Amino acid sequence: MPENSAEPGIKTLAVRKKDSPRLQTHPPFLYFGRTHTIIGQQRWFIGNFIYLFKMEKFWNSVRNTLLISGIKIALGIIVPLLLAILINEVSKKWFSRFVQTMYFLPFFLSWIILGSILLEMFAYGGIVNTMLEKLFGTRIMFFLDNGWFRTLVILSDVWKGMGYNMVIFLAAIMGVDETLYEATEIDGGGRFRQIINVMLPSIAPVVAMVMTLSIGGILNGGFDQVLVLYNPMVYEGGDIIDTFVYRLGMFGNRQVDVASAVNLAKAVVTLVLMGGTYYFAYKKFDYRLF
Repeated sequence: MPENSAEPGIKTLAVRKKDSPRLQTHPPFLYFGRTHTIIGQQRWFIGNFIYLFKMEKFWNSVRNTLLISGIKIALGIIVPLLLAILINEVSKKWFSRFVQTMYFLPFFLSWIILGSILLEMFAYGGIVNTMLEKLFGTRIMFFLDNGWFRTLVILSDVWKGMGYNMVIFLAAIMGVDETLYEATEIDGGGRFRQIINVMLPSIAPVVAMVMTLSIGGILNGGFDQVLVLYNPMVYEGGDIIDTFVYRLGMFGNRQVDVASAVNLAKAVVTLVLMGGTYYFAYKKFDYRLF
């Protein structure tokens, strides 16, 4: 039996008759320190990372991922927090429930559905460009411009997920002790001071929890969202690590070994970031899971 299997990036060994007859497969970057690609080249384990770090497209995807994910995380906390505070101030309960439902609904829709809607709305002949032409006499190629594409990715993700975090923050706000508000009011504090001095410090551990969980996905960038929306014209500004790995392992030379090395490095960095964020939340907000 040939030493290399037909499956790219995986090395398969034929086991002797006296051993178990089954085939053994190993991750391409762990098998005896060597890796195999579909084109027959061999690289040592560390060679995968050296080869990867020399790729300009990889560093471009890292920059895009950190930029897109960083803004998503920041807005994904600030916007839902503001919405939760505003909804908490609404006296009409039926209106409050209606707004919560409307903001929460997009969370249940997949990016296949939302992506199709966005592609139609912001297409060159879509409703958004039609309105822009009537108002300003111009049209914008949103999904062919790197800057506009990145903006749409960030804003659409915040819009889709803000309802979920809003409910979490709203539940935390409702759990704040009412006597604290009364004590602030007796001291002459208005509603704004109650929000600043009572509400926000009281829900700080919940905000820290959401931040810690969000930091864990900073290297993801939203693979399903970007995969649905992007095209080769916006690789420079919209290509993230996951879409880069997807193309690296599935198309062209199908370098599964290098793609596996990227995922390994991403997992290690994510673990370090989550650990650091958790330690910061523990020291700053006294937040801990156990």
